[in-house]
Amino acid sequence: MKEKELMAAANENIMNTYKRFPVVITEGAGAKLWDINGREYLDFVAGIAVCSLGHSHPQVVVAVKEQLDKLTHVSNLYYTQPQTQLAELLVENSFADKVFFCNSGAEANEAAIKLARKYAHENMGTERFELITMKDSFHGRTIATITATGQEKFQFGFAPLPAGFTYVPFNDLKALENAISDKTCGVLLEPIQGEGGVNIPDENYLAEVRKICDRHGILLILDEVQTGIGRTGKLFAYEHSGIKPDIMTLAKALGNGLPVGAMLAKDKIAQAFVPGNHASTFGGNPLAMVAAIAVLRTILQENVLENCRKVGEYFLLQLKKLQQKYKIITEVRGRGLMLALKLDIEAADIVNECLHQGLLINSTGGKILRFVPPLIITTRDVDRAIEVLDRVMEGK
Repeated sequence: MKEKELMAAANENIMNTYKRFPVVITEGAGAKLWDINGREYLDFVAGIAVCSLGHSHPQVVVAVKEQLDKLTHVSNLYYTQPQTQLAELLVENSFADKVFFCNSGAEANEAAIKLARKYAHENMGTERFELITMKDSFHGRTIATITATGQEKFQFGFAPLPAGFTYVPFNDLKALENAISDKTCGVLLEPIQGEGGVNIPDENYLAEVRKICDRHGILLILDEVQTGIGRTGKLFAYEHSGIKPDIMTLAKALGNGLPVGAMLAKDKIAQAFVPGNHASTFGGNPLAMVAAIAVLRTILQENVLENCRKVGEYFLLQLKKLQQKYKIITEVRGRGLMLALKLDIEAADIVNECLHQGLLINSTGGKILRFVPPLIITTRDVDRAIEVLDRVMEGK
């Protein structure tokens, strides 16, 4: 099927829930992608911060192929080796004592919301069920997680939304303190807001939020769906602040392209869940588990985090040089390889022009260019991306 025929067939048969670019991607390797016509692209989107080891990473490919010959699914009625091994890896390398596996970030956040309420019901009283979340946040597309999301555009048309969520500005400790009431059971936030525009809080923000939660006896839940698994230069973004959450959610980069999510918690919190409280038919299936094991071992053993920090610093510096050259860039921000340019014009045209020149980037919030490339990229890849951005921005 040719490119235009395939796109027409997709538009005819698939629900119109995505605004797709007119490109049919057929193959990938490392930080490069190729379309149906054989054209090459440098990928600085990585499946929206998913393919952190790049496309078709050898260790992930081998692990999945070997598992396909053994077992793909049996449900959670039985134990499996891959699920146990991944759980051990996550517990050994995080604050957590227990893990729940699912298939996506939205599922992981849904599980976290349920666990927080169940724990509060048993330990704080039935009147403590509200979660405080942040304006400009993003937590998923289920009915509960769009309600937790502090952006009205994601909630429009889906009323009535479930009760139990209060919103405060991100990076505003006073507003958070003032919002806590006798109904509050916890605070849910992203260490760095991704869909909100790569918004980075003050250096002491998370530490102070942890203190506020401790002072009021409420839970701290961190959504690390986008920041987790190395994106910021540490395995988890909370490590930058020296604190530990009570609950954390993961997905995206955990499977490097295979659908996998996880909700992690301290044991005293996790005990609130008992058989029958929560489940996921496909959660923890062997294929996703072996992919995630390969991802974690590669990141921990092959200097991926160091590369993320070094190349991220280099990329940030090059973006700041672009800012000095072009007045349309009003701010450069980021940590590790989660970076953004804030513009004073709409970003869509720049994204489209970069696509035509073989560079895949992403916009969010209208005027934000977001860069979440594979963590394995090189400074040469950055130079090539900057060259394209430079050409595209010239004359804007």
